[in-house]
Amino acid sequence: MKKLPKLLKKYFWDIDFEKLDANKNSFLLIKRVLDRGKTTDIKWLISHYGTEKIKDVVTTTRDLSRPTGNFWRLIFGLSPDQVPCLQKPYSPIHFGQSS
Repeated sequence: MKKLPKLLKKYFWDIDFEKLDANKNSFLLIKRVLDRGKTTDIKWLISHYGTEKIKDVVTTTRDLSRPTGNFWRLIFGLSPDQVPCLQKPYSPIHFGQSS
């Protein structure tokens, strides 16, 4: 189990930080730190996971905030349609209505 630096603990208030594994939980770690992390935390992400892994998270999850998604879209030179969190939110059909 790959331990995480203590500087990241503040971002995982809802999870047992000691049980997080840097490899097994990489997707969750990257999402959370991209959305809430500071520059030093982002530097750790890049040095530990590399930009391709981070780009993979940005281009596959809807769980990032729009500002975070837009920032990383610009950093990676992506179009808005390549970043799921920038897409129009899902709009369910209301009960009793048909399509």
